[in-house]
Amino acid sequence: MGNSAVQGLGIWAWAVNLPDSQSKTMNQMPSHKPDIAVPSSDDPLKDCRGEGCVAVVATYNEIENLPRLVERLHQLFPQLSVLVIDDGSPDGTGTWCDQFQETHPWFHVLHRSGKQGLGSATILGFQWALKKGLDRVLTMDADFSHSPDEVIRLLQRSLQLTSPGIVIGSRYVAGGEIEGWPLGRRIASRCINTFARIWLRLASRDNSGAFRCYDRAALEKIDLPSIQNQGYGYLEEILYLARRQQIPLHEVPITFRDRVAGESKINAREAINTVWTLGMLGLKLRINKLRGRS
Repeated sequence: MGNSAVQGLGIWAWAVNLPDSQSKTMNQMPSHKPDIAVPSSDDPLKDCRGEGCVAVVATYNEIENLPRLVERLHQLFPQLSVLVIDDGSPDGTGTWCDQFQETHPWFHVLHRSGKQGLGSATILGFQWALKKGLDRVLTMDADFSHSPDEVIRLLQRSLQLTSPGIVIGSRYVAGGEIEGWPLGRRIASRCINTFARIWLRLASRDNSGAFRCYDRAALEKIDLPSIQNQGYGYLEEILYLARRQQIPLHEVPITFRDRVAGESKINAREAINTVWTLGMLGLKLRINKLRGRS
């Protein structure tokens, strides 16, 4: 791996493990403008109700958050389907899903045995949605880091696309913000996103966020089974694959809020694994270029 990859690995691993007691808040500094303005209140698409879309939510021990999230999503988007992929949560998340599914036909759950990673869970959700013939897949965290009230921004932008595309809820465009993160996590996020953008030659600024809307045409062009990283690193890897298929990435500003209930699943091991994945993908990109491939 090149020097830039090694440096990115060291910086991120250090920042992820920086104690919160040594951290200070840091003002968000948006680095460029999104490709469109935030939809206005008189936008003709403002009343979209989630038709043909499923929200895929991967869970592990999210019983404190998931019921409230699902309720809010249904209030805002009555025709939105919700699919939960639960990795055998010992706190009863999966049991709640089974019970809720019995009386709510728009809600679905897939169970897996043990923690198998965010990436593999989300890919399973993509495959489920494609088999069901749905038009769009929304991905978001269960812990309210991604506000249900901002889903409308992603759906509206996706509905406006005239060609296959991925819409990213971005912390790093004008209007995007982060609330509740200590300095260490802000540094880590900035490092990995800048590293991914430069090393993988991505046009997007927020490449590690899971708040996204994929349209069916984009997912059908991406070779989903080829995704190697089963954890958080899939977030950058799928954008790399989208780039190879010349699928545009569109960013809309969102406010990311740190979770209030439950525990974060990110750790130093995931950080190192992600940087390793980025390093290998970047090398592959350059080797393909030398061989005359995109």
